[in-house]
Amino acid sequence: MISQTEENYLKAIYKITEREGKAASTNAIASAMNTTAASVTDMFNRLKTKELVNYEKSKGVTLTPVGGRLATTLVRKHRIWEVFLCEKLGYSWDECHDIAEELEHIQDTDLINRLERFLGHPKFDPHGDPIPDSSGNFTPRSQTLLSDMNIGEKGVIVGVQDHSTSFLQYLDKQRMNLGVELRILEIFEFDDSMKIILGEQHELIVSSRVCQNLFLKKN
Repeated sequence: MISQTEENYLKAIYKITEREGKAASTNAIASAMNTTAASVTDMFNRLKTKELVNYEKSKGVTLTPVGGRLATTLVRKHRIWEVFLCEKLGYSWDECHDIAEELEHIQDTDLINRLERFLGHPKFDPHGDPIPDSSGNFTPRSQTLLSDMNIGEKGVIVGVQDHSTSFLQYLDKQRMNLGVELRILEIFEFDDSMKIILGEQHELIVSSRVCQNLFLKKN
């Protein structure tokens, strides 16, 4: 049996190693968990003792097969709960995350499987993140960061890299929600910001930070 705190560390390690494609550093986990490097090191050693992570001070941390399965299960539960909260209870995509953080620790496997069936086996959560199935498999999807696209290219918004409340609320105000099509009109060399058009009507300029946190499926 592991604690909720240990589960949260496993999920943080999973997300960082998945995103960066390499071992997670102590500082990266400390930032994600909003704690000190010393506390992170203590936790790494505890998780290593339980054979949930591979950890060497100079090489960072990765998940063992057992730790990986636990982390994937947490991600699965979290994202299914987010779908339920948004689709069935009317929460917005900037409200559902914190509640799902609490619900993901419920240990009843049958509950989450029934919830998945009730929701029609969703493949992606409200933020566009893929939901692993009961075997840990994800639905593949081709997606590109807006920052990696060129003038004249267009695509449909399918996901976000930044899940912060402020970013999601910003996207809502700009009408840049999942499923919206946009086209790049201009890229400004000075700061890599972009002038885009949503649909065929709404033009706006978005910062490079926005471009680096928005996933599109190219048309």
